[in-house]
Amino acid sequence: MSLSDYKELLSTVIETPISEQPTLSTVIETPIPEPPAGYYKDSTYAIVSTVAYLIGVQKSVFENEHEPPRLAIYEKLDTDRTARIIRNLCRLRTAVERNFKRINTVMVAEYKGLSSIPEHVPVECISQLADDGILIKGNMKLSQHIIDFNRLISDRINNCRDLFPIWINWPYIKDIFIMPNGFSDEGIRAAASEYYAHKGWYPYQMYINWQPSDEGNILFNDKKFVSLLYNWHNDCFTDHSKVSDASALTKNNIYDFIEVSGKTVFVVDCENSDPYKLYATLKNLDSVYLQKISKIILYDDVNASTAWQMLESFTSIAIEYILIERLKLSKSLVDIKLTAGTCKEFYSNNVDSFVIVSSDSDYWGLISSIPDARFLVMLENEKTGPDIKNALFNSGIFYCFIDDFYSGNSNDIKIIALLREVRRFLEQSVRINVNDMMEAAYRATRIEMSIPEQKQFFNKYIKPMYLEIDDAGNLSIQLKGK
Repeated sequence: MSLSDYKELLSTVIETPISEQPTLSTVIETPIPEPPAGYYKDSTYAIVSTVAYLIGVQKSVFENEHEPPRLAIYEKLDTDRTARIIRNLCRLRTAVERNFKRINTVMVAEYKGLSSIPEHVPVECISQLADDGILIKGNMKLSQHIIDFNRLISDRINNCRDLFPIWINWPYIKDIFIMPNGFSDEGIRAAASEYYAHKGWYPYQMYINWQPSDEGNILFNDKKFVSLLYNWHNDCFTDHSKVSDASALTKNNIYDFIEVSGKTVFVVDCENSDPYKLYATLKNLDSVYLQKISKIILYDDVNASTAWQMLESFTSIAIEYILIERLKLSKSLVDIKLTAGTCKEFYSNNVDSFVIVSSDSDYWGLISSIPDARFLVMLENEKTGPDIKNALFNSGIFYCFIDDFYSGNSNDIKIIALLREVRRFLEQSVRINVNDMMEAAYRATRIEMSIPEQKQFFNKYIKPMYLEIDDAGNLSIQLKGK
């Protein structure tokens, strides 16, 4: 679709707005209301694909392009020993739950073990578990097998925590895999009764721990699953940018803009933009088109996020970083420097197309003053007023919102930015030379030690020092020993 069709399309296409899920007073008795039409549009599939793999959904489901779970995620997780173990244990647990009577009859009548009943048990799971160092015991009651599966899953599910992004509530995910009271016959009977009564409601008929209800495919996409997951725990998930992506219409218009450009430059107002949202936007655009971007010019202010200085480490696009000092503490010079820089790129460097990344309406003057240049504007929805939107729309300039792009994959830059600032703070706040500390201690105590004695004391009591953080966040250095 060309950019010339954008204005006409906006006037004819009306999208149903996304409404927030209400917090439920009780998960069991209060039905979750149906979301409005379009609520699940443009969702991602990373979370549901990971959950589907771990609970044991068949590979054929991943191979079916019409089903939500993604084959690429299956193939990636299948190389991970911790994920494989949980998957195979869950597959065995579901198989026994689903065919308990038949398996038990064969085991009692024919004295067979689980590995000898391939018609009811996925015996390849047993061999794969053995290869991964998990041996399934024989010569026990079938119910004891379920208890053993539950114990193994309970002991190992935390190993899968890093398979999920840090923004999702891990205890909510973990709870799906833990059978209530699953180390007792009473618990497994209750779980089996629940499973048999509502087997069709379970995702792909695989056992999970939940209060079954007719929600359709709860693994339909990330937005649906995460919303339900939080509702089951009397919570409400609202950060939908982590489970959805910008529409195909938005991306195609960006691609069209870049495709017909002679030379394209991103111009970023760091003072009025979010580095993590821009990173997420770039990461979710096709690399073929991003290769045609000449460079990204960052006009940074001393009071803006320090993460802008790291962006070049997370993109292959050339970065020109310009830090602008303030002559007056109350006055930023970013807008005038950006305007002058953009004019220079247009008139001196033959740049014909600019992607302006800023939610500041002041740049409308820049855009309107260079009529021969082409512009695309990336804004933040909540920071943008109606006036600039109307001005862009009436001028036929395409704009989009960087907070519409999937942000669930921006954890890497956020974590590194936080760690960088933590290290900087520690370096400024905590400066201790332990050799000086020990010299001061010897002088104060009047203790004389030989060099070997000093080394032994140092290795035993000083080297194992550790940090301790109390509930109020206060950090102290603790010594091991007396």
